[in-house]
Amino acid sequence: MLIIYNPTAGRRRAHRLWRVLDVMVANGVRVELAETRHAGHGLELAREAAGRGARLVVAAGGDGTIAEVANGLNGSGCCLGIVPLGTANVLAHELGLPFDAVGVAAALAFGRTRAVWPGVATGTSGSRVFVQMLGAGFDAQVVQRLPLPLKRALGRGAYVVQSLRELARYRFGPIRVTVDGHATQAGTVIVSKGHFYGGCYLLAPGASPVDRGFTVALFDRAGPFSAMAFGAALPLNLIPRMPGLRLIRAHEVTIETEAVPAQTDGDSAGMAPLMVRDAAQSIEVVVG
Repeated sequence: MLIIYNPTAGRRRAHRLWRVLDVMVANGVRVELAETRHAGHGLELAREAAGRGARLVVAAGGDGTIAEVANGLNGSGCCLGIVPLGTANVLAHELGLPFDAVGVAAALAFGRTRAVWPGVATGTSGSRVFVQMLGAGFDAQVVQRLPLPLKRALGRGAYVVQSLRELARYRFGPIRVTVDGHATQAGTVIVSKGHFYGGCYLLAPGASPVDRGFTVALFDRAGPFSAMAFGAALPLNLIPRMPGLRLIRAHEVTIETEAVPAQTDGDSAGMAPLMVRDAAQSIEVVVG
């Protein structure tokens, strides 16, 4: 079993990984550990492992690390395991994965899986798989400009600080988007596989990463005051009830406006235009 570990994402929670390893080794499970050294390294390590015929590769980190490993395993038939060490751990919450060391080790050893259908975002710089969501607009600019030292120091609170900084910088222009062939526009667009956003905060009731398709959240109101209102509603799980929000089920989404920042699973995805579709194959994720 190969465990791909992001020491940056998991620095404050590394003890959880060491406890998982202790439990597995004590029970005779052979484990190989590989640390990521730069952006995209998790993808490379996962692709190499799948090419060698590995049956299970484990991502130890946050949603960005999981997405990198999923990109490397995409289409290979290799299963994906998760040791949640990140700031938000959205996919782990979506799938109800264990967080305690014994539970994580037992899940990986038992190997029961569920099929998760990732999305694929395609733009001028190529394609990338995402397992939870794609954002275009204000939230993506926050992600793209978030300093890593601030994230390391404050964890989830760093996003609040950076959001306040970006309120004065971001130009809240309309974003043209086509949803299953229907043209519309919004201030911010989030294409979500699951029902959580930013941790275990409710965004799209009823959505699940095990289903094909997406829930598209279109925030009609643009501007700093609207962004602050939605930010305040997020930890209260009131986003789905907010006026000015449309939630639409779809299978194909195109972000058409050029030079709009985008992010997938909490990592920068460059700039629009982007086309979003389901991946050609599901990925089997170990759940216990």
